[in-house]
Amino acid sequence: MKLLVSFVLATFAVGALSQCTCPTLKWGMCDASPCVCTHPVDQGVKLPLDCNKLIPKCFLMKIESYRARNQLSTRTGIGGKPVETAIVDNDGIYDPDCEVDGKFKARQCNNTDVCWCVNSAGVRRTDKGDQNLKCDELVETYWVRLELTHKPFGGVLNQANLQSAMVDVMQKRYNFTADSAPEVQYDQDARKIVVDVKKPVGDRRKDLPRMAYYMEKDIKALPLFLKTDPFQATVAGQPLQMENIIIYYVDEKGPTFTMKQLTKGVIAVIVVVILLVVAGLIGLYFLRRRERAQYSKAQAREMENM
Repeated sequence: MKLLVSFVLATFAVGALSQCTCPTLKWGMCDASPCVCTHPVDQGVKLPLDCNKLIPKCFLMKIESYRARNQLSTRTGIGGKPVETAIVDNDGIYDPDCEVDGKFKARQCNNTDVCWCVNSAGVRRTDKGDQNLKCDELVETYWVRLELTHKPFGGVLNQANLQSAMVDVMQKRYNFTADSAPEVQYDQDARKIVVDVKKPVGDRRKDLPRMAYYMEKDIKALPLFLKTDPFQATVAGQPLQMENIIIYYVDEKGPTFTMKQLTKGVIAVIVVVILLVVAGLIGLYFLRRRERAQYSKAQAREMENM
């Protein structure tokens, strides 16, 4: 009898442990009774995770940075900028400073003496500076443009069906609802879908970058979810899979980049262009000079004959 009771208790414990998982982050480390999920972010430091919803982007980047440092797996016509102030995350993953609720701190330094200001998506929006750099506020991203390229599709795609399919997959996969329906544009020749998701300026209830980051991982790498089924929209009963994504972030205030931070590559291109222009002008000068000299000699010979 005791053996039977022990077996039942052991089975119950295994069942409880198997149900204690983190569906919104496959790397979550969970312990039962009670079910608590965490992930290390530094030596002896564990970050608590709320696995009932999408993990904040700042926490995700901090976890990815830790995993990269410790050689753990982190990745297994229309379109373009919606407005001139839209910015793309060109700096990649860094180890961010996060608030307790998962928001990015306005100033990031990545454990160095070089600092910069970010928006609510953690994307740099200023030139880089030193430790004296001031970032007075965390500027909110209120508009996200998702520029997706889909794989070849045998069916017929139209804008109305695409909009319905994108809204459906965003609601089901990311539990995301917008105050206004996302705007969808489609270029059939380029197989490009552009989805504009906006919220009212001043709204702090919805976290657009969080949803966008999960979608970026879904398409560029492998899903962050525990279930690794691929991202796909269902159009006219057929699955539509994506093969690339670019995300543009539009903030409530424009970025403040200056010409000081031109990359070496851009500077090199400018120098080469200037040198080519100067060389062309010098060549043109000597060519004209030679033509004039030849003309003068010919004129002199004509005068002698006369």
